[in-house]
Amino acid sequence: MQKRKLGKSGLEVSALGLGCMGMSYGYGPAADKQEMISLIRAAVERGITFFDTAEAYGPFTNEELVGEALAPLRDHVVIATKFGFKFGPKGEQAGLDSRPEHIKQVAEGSLKRLGIEAIDLFYQHRVDPDVPIEDVAGAVRELIREGKVKHFGLSEAGVRTIRRAHAVQPVMALQSEYSLWWRRPEGEVLPTLEELGIGFVPFSPLGKGFLTGKIDENTTFHSSDFRNIVPRFAPEARKANQALVGLLGKIAERKKATPAQIALAWLLAQKPWIVPIPGTTKRHRLDENIGAVAVELTADDLREIDSAGSKIMIQGARYPEELEKRTGL
Repeated sequence: MQKRKLGKSGLEVSALGLGCMGMSYGYGPAADKQEMISLIRAAVERGITFFDTAEAYGPFTNEELVGEALAPLRDHVVIATKFGFKFGPKGEQAGLDSRPEHIKQVAEGSLKRLGIEAIDLFYQHRVDPDVPIEDVAGAVRELIREGKVKHFGLSEAGVRTIRRAHAVQPVMALQSEYSLWWRRPEGEVLPTLEELGIGFVPFSPLGKGFLTGKIDENTTFHSSDFRNIVPRFAPEARKANQALVGLLGKIAERKKATPAQIALAWLLAQKPWIVPIPGTTKRHRLDENIGAVAVELTADDLREIDSAGSKIMIQGARYPEELEKRTGL
């Protein structure tokens, strides 16, 4: 497995990470715990050293899963988790909360659930408009000084927030959605990250599964699957968006690869400090995703993807309106 450094921080991780959310939350019922522990450990055996979780995934159960799976491998891996939500009595999300005292409480809880002495990368999960980002960065800076956190990250933040946070405590990585069907970060975010020396960790690099080519307008999702409320996954949008999968399939055939591998290879080719974190609950998909690191896209391939992709209008918003409001602040 190739290695990459996230920005100027010098934090070296595998070129692909593993997003663990879907093992516990978001895409239907939680998967079998022992199977997921085996999958996470198989990922380490295959060279993956970067694992992504959050207290909100479950909530709490995903951190416990990741902690148990990686306990015997702690010295070989980088674990990222997140703060920034509050939860109701039944574990439901009850809004945002990035008050400094809450950040410190979350850190203590995450350390216990993960069974670790320090969080390698601690992201603000979503920007909290009620708490100045300087206060958030200051709280994480204190946790870093106490040895409880190693690096500070932001998720789905806009460039003004990134700059203001970075001035207080250097931001090591930004995690946001980025893929061939969501390219908005290319406008302002990527140039800002390059200027400041901040790494980029794209989540949903396979378009929440759509870019694998295994989802069409007839696919049905479990009632607890997040995609049921995503406009981009309405049946008519899925039908229209097959054009992008068709483009990936054409390139994949030529490269003796899969559409998913082309989508990931395209991301890896954008910048050397980009580390996608595709998630999966299946061993064969893990192997397929790892295979993307060996797929080389030439300058001509990338031009073809850009040229053909620019003619495809993606249908449907990526989030329901109320969730989109939490991003890019």
